[in-house]
Amino acid sequence: MMKLLPGLMFCSLVLGVSSQSWLSFIPEAFQGARDMWRAYEDMKEANYIGADKYFHARGNYDAAQRGPGGAWAAKVISNARENIQELTGHGHEDSLADQAANEWGRSGKDPNHFRPEGLSEKY
Repeated sequence: MMKLLPGLMFCSLVLGVSSQSWLSFIPEAFQGARDMWRAYEDMKEANYIGADKYFHARGNYDAAQRGPGGAWAAKVISNARENIQELTGHGHEDSLADQAANEWGRSGKDPNHFRPEGLSEKY
């Protein structure tokens, strides 16, 4: 199992780069992963009930704005996170709602659609 995950990640990377220059794809992917991490850290810091979908959408949006590498990183990270949560017993419906917010952001739609009233403008 431990060798399967890196193998799948590598195959996904190769397929994602097939029509894109490695020189731009790789930095975009790292920057996108950093955007996802920043959204996660902001979500933990805000600790605001009902804001998780906003942070899912924002992280994916910011990452996808980096380019194809960022969009790839956002999709891989989002799918991995949701798959792990489902394996650990988190609700299937909540996972579907998270994935909808993830896709919303990755597609370039405004993440503020999910912003709950009262969330600090800092985020």
